[in-house]
Amino acid sequence: MDPVIGIAILLAAALVGGMIAHRLNQPVILGYLVVGVAVGPYALSLVDDLELIEAAATMGVALLMLTLGLEISIGQLKQVGKVGLWGGIIQILVTFALGLLAGFLLFKWPLVQAFLFGLVISLSSTMVCLKVLMERGELDSVHGQIMISILILQDISVVLIAVLIHLLGGSVENLPLTLASTAGAIALSVGIAIVSGLWVLPWLMGRVGGIRSRELFLLIVLVLGLGTALATQIFGLSVIFGAFIVGLVLRETRFAHQALAEITPLRDIFATLFFVSLGMLLSPRFVLENWGAIAATVALIFLIKTLVVFGVVYFFGYSRRIAVFTSVGLFQVGEFSFILAQTGVNEGIITDQFYSLVLASAIVSMILTPLLMDLVSWLYPRLTQALAGGEIIIEDAETLPSAKPAQAVGSVVIAGYGRVGQNIAKGLQDARVPFTVIEIDPERIFDLRCEQVSCVYGDASNIHVLSRVDLAKAKVLVVTFPDPQAVVTTVTTALKKNPKLKIVARVHRARDAELLKSLGVTELVSPEYVASLEFLDRVLSLSGWKEAKIEHTLDEVRQDKEIAEFSSEEEV
Repeated sequence: MDPVIGIAILLAAALVGGMIAHRLNQPVILGYLVVGVAVGPYALSLVDDLELIEAAATMGVALLMLTLGLEISIGQLKQVGKVGLWGGIIQILVTFALGLLAGFLLFKWPLVQAFLFGLVISLSSTMVCLKVLMERGELDSVHGQIMISILILQDISVVLIAVLIHLLGGSVENLPLTLASTAGAIALSVGIAIVSGLWVLPWLMGRVGGIRSRELFLLIVLVLGLGTALATQIFGLSVIFGAFIVGLVLRETRFAHQALAEITPLRDIFATLFFVSLGMLLSPRFVLENWGAIAATVALIFLIKTLVVFGVVYFFGYSRRIAVFTSVGLFQVGEFSFILAQTGVNEGIITDQFYSLVLASAIVSMILTPLLMDLVSWLYPRLTQALAGGEIIIEDAETLPSAKPAQAVGSVVIAGYGRVGQNIAKGLQDARVPFTVIEIDPERIFDLRCEQVSCVYGDASNIHVLSRVDLAKAKVLVVTFPDPQAVVTTVTTALKKNPKLKIVARVHRARDAELLKSLGVTELVSPEYVASLEFLDRVLSLSGWKEAKIEHTLDEVRQDKEIAEFSSEEEV
């Protein structure tokens, strides 16, 4: 088949699958995966050039991680550094151990197969998690940041896990030398990225940017991203790691925003091909003939990974809500598990039947991830509030060593102490308005206590945490979370404590604004909407308009219902 025809068929199928999923109010990646099964070689066999599709999917992985590096700053990763690094290591080791024991004792697999099963399920899918977080507008949420940091560590660990699999197959003769060379390759890659980011990349992109050609600028971003990814692959590292590193480096340059704007459309197209290609690997016939074994394997994976991730996140001081969302989001098996399982087949460690079982279970877990995230988003606040009414669930509001049990008071309560919350707190301090901060990040709480700021540690969406703040005396509650679900849950809980409480809530999407309005919240702030007004103000000012005329125009824009009611569905 002509490669162009194959790509065209896949894109058309992805369009149909995505539209159907959207009309059914399901995540579009679910439509991509299902339609991939339909057009793949094990069903309708409309596309059979798997090598071409695999190459396009690899580009999708690299471009998604490149844009992630452009969007996520090093400072943001530092905020969840402990749970990302140490928690990620603990998660991999404990998940591997439990997977090994379950496979050997419950399924009676040979020890070597159980060993590989434990390694495979210790990884989660970076592509699936990022796509789900983007669609839900939760990339900047606390559980989103934790998921990203753990995923990055998992991607780095792929190299060491591959070494272990080769060791099982007997193809590694000098293990210490192999491990040392792997560590050296990682250090060399990071070193080259840092050096080039400080001196080479700014000079090179400046020369290209000075030509004022969008095509050349896009090409240089592609060459840098894909070239670095290829270089790390030559060193024996994953494509994901290299693309993410160059994205982080580019983010620190003045070209970051333009690079992100230019690369995003290409990223979305190739990421779509990635998810379709995953569906193409699944054989419907194998699923029908072995549905019992697949269901049992997926259930085991879900049980092990959710319990382990929940325990790790909760152990590092985060709330139950954050732990639940993180554990469900990371329960699926990652795309690199396919490569590791195929390596196991090549090394003679596992059989083709076992490989097909792992492959099918992994894809089913990916399909279930967005559905379970939506289910948890709907079920968790209702279940928590129902149980809290019966005094069954107690969410610890204070678990830090320096915790003080005194009731926190303030005329303004700020839920969330990120960048927006910090700016609000600074303004209130300057205005000498008393306020209390509710924050779930232990490190931020420690900093607030060092500054003698009234604060409560815990999840603001939980009724017992809000009980630490005297909402009856508070005049205003400010909810600054970038996580839409957390905003809605916090508002609902706060209004149950004080129905007359005035609330200012952050919102990004039209459906969230409508839901909050139905709850009685009238003061909604959209960062994008406010920024657009500021842009318009400055554009008109530079165009020579008088201040009075500018204010009149801005007032008319504010009264425009289509804009003021957040008609745009764009997510941040």
